Amino acid sequence: MSASSQRREAETASVVVVDYGLGNLRSVSRGLERAGATVQVSDDPDDFEAADGVVLPGVGAFREGVENAGPYRDVLVEEAGRGTPLFGICLGMQMLLTSSEEAERTGQGDARGLDLIPGTNVRFSGDLTVPHMGWNRLSVERDHPIVDGVDGDYAYFVHSYYAVPDDGDAVVATTTYGESDDARTDGAFPSVVANEAGNVFGTQFHPEKSGETGLQILRNFVDICQE
Repeated sequence: MSASSQRREAETASVVVVDYGLGNLRSVSRGLERAGATVQVSDDPDDFEAADGVVLPGVGAFREGVENAGPYRDVLVEEAGRGTPLFGICLGMQMLLTSSEEAERTGQGDARGLDLIPGTNVRFSGDLTVPHMGWNRLSVERDHPIVDGVDGDYAYFVHSYYAVPDDGDAVVATTTYGESDDARTDGAFPSVVANEAGNVFGTQFHPEKSGETGLQILRNFVDICQE
């Protein structure tokens, strides 16, 4: 083995988990550590800039999420523009989009996401139980390193809204939930999305709660950060 290869094996990706007051910070951090990353939970934008990758977790309402993350909006957009891997999880994925029906539906007015993946988040319709909770299968629709090795595997979901990107090519994987009559999804919703450059992506499911499937996703993220 060459000296450069040995150094690469010895190196670990430095990952910052953004602490903006929402999200499973401890479980996400533990999952990333299991995946081989050096993890820092931080609300300091200087740490975002110094890291190999940034994770935006999230549990809760869209408006609260984007308001809490407001002080970090500019630096997150800048890091995405620089090519830094930015990984949104659950609400964090929804925040990567432009808007959500949730704020208007709950009487909170408009709330603007990061707009790194243009699109909106919509509520499940029809007779489907909301929130959607439980294990569902991932169907990979196109190549992206974040989904290497997980096509057809199951992941754990807890959500009432799902992403509908403006560009269909932003959809990396889909998941079927019940017999939806929503024409926007054709019976399946986007469960993994990514921007055109490929460095901004998100999962609607929780990889930190998704067993070996989730661990593989997190390992994929760490590999992306090391490139």
